[in-house]
Amino acid sequence: MRMLKTMLDERRARPQKLQRDFFDYVLEELEREDTILTKEIALDLMFVLLFASFETTSLVITLATKLLVDHPLVLKALTVSEKEEHETILKERENLESGFTWKEYKSMKFTFQFINETVRLANIVPGIFRKAQRDIKFKDYTIPAGWAVMVCPPAVHLNPARYENPLDFNPWRWEAVTANKNGMELQGASKHFMAFGGGMRFCVGTDFTKVQMAVFLHCLVTKYRLQSVKGGDIVRTPGLQFPNGFHVQLTER
Repeated sequence: MRMLKTMLDERRARPQKLQRDFFDYVLEELEREDTILTKEIALDLMFVLLFASFETTSLVITLATKLLVDHPLVLKALTVSEKEEHETILKERENLESGFTWKEYKSMKFTFQFINETVRLANIVPGIFRKAQRDIKFKDYTIPAGWAVMVCPPAVHLNPARYENPLDFNPWRWEAVTANKNGMELQGASKHFMAFGGGMRFCVGTDFTKVQMAVFLHCLVTKYRLQSVKGGDIVRTPGLQFPNGFHVQLTER
């Protein structure tokens, strides 16, 4: 936080912008007369973004890569699916030089299944905090209004009553949800799937994270072959960690 404060003070003291990045956009908002930002809120925002958009996404992408290496049948299915989906996208695209569109991204069905299963097992955020708005009865207990409540996503995601063989990596378990266009668990959240939180505080970066993962997976499986080199051990403290990293060798197809 001290480093961010120093950077903020240095940027504000410069008469001219030397670079154009997100920090500069925050500074512009901070200097507007009608802004709701304060210096403290701006620093908190930058700090949260560093954790929420970098560390979490990099960890789940690392896990996705490991799961591909450990499950060759899934890798094969994803590769075939990506190629078929990509070919379909190109055939239906009016301009072959145009960029990847939101509609095209939403058509990547098996990729979504893979992403959902990865984040279900990743449980990047081991706890979600909420405040009881009213007295809530749960079995023989009453949670009084105003009390803080910590929801534990791993307890939900690894529940054998909801997920058969919950410790197994099985993207196909999401096929039924994929078939249901209104399936909240594939596009959002439910009481059975809360990898990105839920309710009014649902993660605003959910789609951004999924887009990053989808583009990464698409490029990885259609352009490269991968082989594990070393590392890959997983520990939870309580969040997901790779203490000795995960090294893979990539070769072009």
